[in-house]
Amino acid sequence: MTIDAPPFLEAIVHRPVAAFDTATGKHTVGLTGLCAGYENSAWRCDQFAEHLIETWLPEFALRYSELQTVGPRTMGRLLRRAAHSIYKTRKFKKRGEFGELLLHAALAQVFETQPAVSKVYYKDGPNETVKGFDAVHVVGAPDGLELWLGEAKFYQDITTAIAHAAKSLANHMKTDYLKDELAFIVNKIDDAWPHATVLKQLLHPNTSLDKVFRSVCLPVLLTYDSETVARHTEHDDAYTAAITAEWERHHGAFADKPLPARVKIHLFLVPLATKKALIKSLDRELRRWQ
Repeated sequence: MTIDAPPFLEAIVHRPVAAFDTATGKHTVGLTGLCAGYENSAWRCDQFAEHLIETWLPEFALRYSELQTVGPRTMGRLLRRAAHSIYKTRKFKKRGEFGELLLHAALAQVFETQPAVSKVYYKDGPNETVKGFDAVHVVGAPDGLELWLGEAKFYQDITTAIAHAAKSLANHMKTDYLKDELAFIVNKIDDAWPHATVLKQLLHPNTSLDKVFRSVCLPVLLTYDSETVARHTEHDDAYTAAITAEWERHHGAFADKPLPARVKIHLFLVPLATKKALIKSLDRELRRWQ
């Protein structure tokens, strides 16, 4: 008998985007707070890194057609290929791929989205980070496809993460920028992907941006070094109460920013014991597969 594995990240708080509020002229920002948990009185840093690399890296880094070749005899080779593609240099401390990988995992786990385009696949060059949106996913049936264009800030400081995320969203929703990005996405969609035709029609230059906006959600994932995570040693009622209160404060600070009003926005908060330790663990996991 096959037993489905429980999710590694626990969504302690989960509030989907509410319906459009005609009084305020915008949607209420959704919120999901994700917790990596504890083991033997320590935050699950190494386990978190292993989960992200072994469970989500291939889907994040490879094209749809490549993933169709996954099997018992090819998984190791594809995982090594995915790991090798993440970085070709030692400049990982300044790179955003880890945040993008975490955003990918959060979207797929919580909302069961599918990646429309591999962000790593369309890097502009071997030593460059990906420009534009940090995730391009879809969710829903083909006749009601919703496009999720994500933003990830893999930061230590939550105040800075909130400010920079709000600024990025404002820039990404500018008409000229958005049209350029959508055209770029269309050209990178794998024709073998089942939703390719529907998404290409939605993003065609002949389609009004008004229609695109009605089908778009902007997921925003922010990491930060959390005093609550560092202070606790187990996932008990006290931890749940403290981290929930922390998330509500950060959600309020984010929602108070001048965010785009025409689209749905969903905030993911992922508190860390320390970003430095997680980067070290992620780097070690990647190098195991190169």
